[in-house]
Amino acid sequence: MTDTQTDAPGKADGPAGIGGAGRARRLIYGWSANLVQMVLGLTQQLLLIPAFLHVWSGEVLAAWLAVYAAGSLVVVADSGLQLRAINRFIAFRSSEDCDGRTARFYYTMQRIYLAIVGGLAALLCTSIYLAPPSAVLGFRATPTIDAAMLVMTLGMLLSLPANLASGLYRVRGQYGRIIWLQNAGLLLGQIVQLFALFMFGSLLAVAIAFVSMQVLYTIFVVAFDAPRLFPFLRRGGKPSFIAPSWRWSIGQLGRALPFAVTNIAELALVNVPVLLVSALVTDRVAVAQWGLTRLIASLVRGVCLQVALPFGAELGHDHAVGEKERLRRHYAYGSVFATGLTSLVVAGMLPFWPDFFTLWTHGSIPYDGPLAVTLLLGSAAVAPSMLALVFASHSNRGELLIRTKGLQLVVFLALSLVLIPRFGPMGAAVAVVASDILIQFGLLGLVIMRQTLRQPLGHMAFLLVTATAVVVSGWLIGRAIGVLVPGSGLMHFIVECTVWLIVVGSLASPLLHSPLRARLSALVPA
Repeated sequence: MTDTQTDAPGKADGPAGIGGAGRARRLIYGWSANLVQMVLGLTQQLLLIPAFLHVWSGEVLAAWLAVYAAGSLVVVADSGLQLRAINRFIAFRSSEDCDGRTARFYYTMQRIYLAIVGGLAALLCTSIYLAPPSAVLGFRATPTIDAAMLVMTLGMLLSLPANLASGLYRVRGQYGRIIWLQNAGLLLGQIVQLFALFMFGSLLAVAIAFVSMQVLYTIFVVAFDAPRLFPFLRRGGKPSFIAPSWRWSIGQLGRALPFAVTNIAELALVNVPVLLVSALVTDRVAVAQWGLTRLIASLVRGVCLQVALPFGAELGHDHAVGEKERLRRHYAYGSVFATGLTSLVVAGMLPFWPDFFTLWTHGSIPYDGPLAVTLLLGSAAVAPSMLALVFASHSNRGELLIRTKGLQLVVFLALSLVLIPRFGPMGAAVAVVASDILIQFGLLGLVIMRQTLRQPLGHMAFLLVTATAVVVSGWLIGRAIGVLVPGSGLMHFIVECTVWLIVVGSLASPLLHSPLRARLSALVPA
């Protein structure tokens, strides 16, 4: 594949997968990279904790979690510019001077990123000087937390320009490559964190170790890998010394606003429920129970999003070049795939999550079955709309995104304020699931399906039947295994999960045969 061609417009699709062998290969490469990235994310947030506690006290660990959370929130500083750039890169695919226009837009957007980084860095330094995190967050006795907070947030700000290059990789069929590069940075960062922890033991040293790998990744991608992989950046996009006008720059920020609202709404729907339950529920055990249960639902949502993301640029390309028939077919298959895989994950978690929860918390926090079932089933129900969200973000549906995601956030907050005081964590679960189903699925998902598919209602019915069949059958298989393999403890849990995977894998093995997949694909309403 050349660096100027994502998929030849009008090229007939081969039988081997979604959009032919080239597209299927890119999707599989992207999914494998996303899977590794999710594992590395869990390692950072869960498995490194015992190592930290081996050196630090609980108070220092709490300070590190606050520093890490602050660094994670820097992502909102992107202001939706990455998705704005992705949509412009996709639009250039159908123009005569595709490479030249892409290069010029890339460098002008790069200057906007640098201006944002410089301005926010100055504001951040001033804020930390005037309001030290050690005083604001109550960590006065924790050494170096102010410096660690400054290093973490500044380092994550400096890594923002990599978002622009990452968008170009996505559009030019290199989605898997950029994710693997991110994975390499994350893995090296975790190794260096452990080295800094045991060698120096300070909060500042670990923060430097974490962000140094992110900054090195940014430098490598922006300065070396992107110009080498896309030679037109050197040929036609040499930046001039004339900066883009303020009017043009502000216009780009305005056009990026819907994507910024979408990202903020998604971030809020994951994190705000924890804060609301903590503020409105007096039972601290129930708050901890909610936080831990919400974590698994967020993981399922993340799995679904990572499955849908590699489809984004592919579907956006078909939309940009007017390949309506190919877009319709690929969207239908992708929707079924994302829904089926998410439902399979939920089907595996439902029967075994109680055992894992007990092992995870050592029985110190009681398991709430109805709460877990509500959140997991809600995650399966909203799965089809995740592809609709990704496609809308890659087809420049800014007005639709800002209307639906803004409304979803309002509905969620209204329901939460009414339901949480009366029903506690279950009220929060109902608010999350209801806003997802009513707005993201019922409004955003339905609009995208009606605009893309010929049989949107038939497709929705097919998704409902597929999700129900997968969840119910997987859940029943898990319950049967629990009855046939009695016991408790870690080894029992591992045996249960292994047997379930073997049984489900055997039942799904016929899907490895291409003729059967082709016949099943023909049944999908598109």
